[in-house]
Amino acid sequence: MKYPVITGPTASGKTALAVAVASRLNGEIISADSRQIYTGMDLGTGKDIDEYGSVPYHLIDIAPAGYKYNLFEYLRDAREALDDIERRGKLPVVCGGTGMYLEALVRGTRLPQVPENKALRAELQSKSLEELTDMLRAMKTLHNSTDIDTAKRAIRAIEIQTFYHNNPQLSQSVAPGEPDSRAVIIGVEIDRETRRQRISARLHARIAAGMIDEVDSLLRSGIAPEDLIYYGLEYKFITRHLTGELTLQQMTDGLEIAIHQFAKRQMTWFRGMERRGFTIHWLPFDMPKDEFVQQVITLLRP
Repeated sequence: MKYPVITGPTASGKTALAVAVASRLNGEIISADSRQIYTGMDLGTGKDIDEYGSVPYHLIDIAPAGYKYNLFEYLRDAREALDDIERRGKLPVVCGGTGMYLEALVRGTRLPQVPENKALRAELQSKSLEELTDMLRAMKTLHNSTDIDTAKRAIRAIEIQTFYHNNPQLSQSVAPGEPDSRAVIIGVEIDRETRRQRISARLHARIAAGMIDEVDSLLRSGIAPEDLIYYGLEYKFITRHLTGELTLQQMTDGLEIAIHQFAKRQMTWFRGMERRGFTIHWLPFDMPKDEFVQQVITLLRP
């Protein structure tokens, strides 16, 4: 059975379109968003649960905030969800903008679970982010800035690379496989200026809706500031504001710029996927939902 993978940059409206597809085709959503995994992180991750209506969804709110969910876990959980949905005779509809998750899933990548290396972590703990970045750069090509967004992320990335170096027989299992022929990738295309306007409007709306209070509540629940900063974007900037490092204006301005940069990186990843052999069928963000669904149906035909 072919299944749609609906993706696109942040603020492109992909969730509502994926829900329309799932509603029409007796489907269930599998999220491909690396932060909607976590409970209590709602406004900052743009879960928009109300948009799902009666459509079932998977891989949202499955781990506590503060946890470090990873690609290995995502591939395991997403494949379990795919199998479960198909076994019940329904259509999986993958939806999200985390390019690394999407590409690994449709490529058929298999990853060994990388255990925690406490001795290595202790050794790296005193190093600066710049030093960690240099170490990681010597170990692998840095395709994006995700691994070096914070020192904790960089240490985990070095831990993973060290594990593969010490276990070369396991690193073979992360070699790219053949793309999943069942997956039909549909990109929601939105022009840069409209995307920028929507990102800015959405950010201010979420701040007004209580996004700062959401982060404050997570901090008050006992989650360490550095653990929230680990998640980047909204949680990074708002935490830095709440801990007195940034004024409200500095937080808002810096976050807005960071989200625009993030959307640009997302598009860079998707274009990279195309260069790596994946076909992405781009459909306009403002296409009427009925027409979008019909286009998806056409693309899913054998």
